Amino acid sequence: MDTVDEIRDKIRQRFVKVATDPTAPQRHPHGPASAKKLGYDAAEIDALPSVVTESFAGVGNPLVLHPVRPGETVVDIGCGAGVDSILAARRVGPSGRVVGVDVTAEMVEKAKANAVAAGVTNAAFHQGEADRLPVGDGTADVVISNGVFNLCLDKPRVLAEVYRVLRPGGRVQMADILLGEAVSDEQVVQKGAWSD
Repeated sequence: MDTVDEIRDKIRQRFVKVATDPTAPQRHPHGPASAKKLGYDAAEIDALPSVVTESFAGVGNPLVLHPVRPGETVVDIGCGAGVDSILAARRVGPSGRVVGVDVTAEMVEKAKANAVAAGVTNAAFHQGEADRLPVGDGTADVVISNGVFNLCLDKPRVLAEVYRVLRPGGRVQMADILLGEAVSDEQVVQKGAWSD
């Protein structure tokens, strides 16, 4: 059985690979075709430079859950290469801002470069943990997350952080994966490890 540190390292290494070698075979869907299958507008994805979408590794589309409005501040937990952050930054416009946070330095650097490639100037990206967000209390109108919460080892602590950074009346828009209660231990073993 893996230790907590070993699990964290495996998570980081998986997403370092997606950031640095997006054309390498992965054990999960990624890239622009995956984004389109998950409900992103094909024209919107195709309009982004391919370097922006090649490392997309989300599991859904948190931006379709509720409109992100002009002037809002959005925090993107586990921003990866920045696709959701860039799309949100375009929606909040010049009077809004987006703060993307990711655990891997390689994804943060790629997100910064992707924002430049996409012409987005109202998004900032920081390396950090979901349970210790580098964001002030009550600063976010919206917190988004795409396929990250399931990878967080201390979910109550992450939720406390989300609550801390949200303004009163703020909202969470999350896409994620989970195992239903009816899934047996044998089925879990057949589906693979946490990182499959």
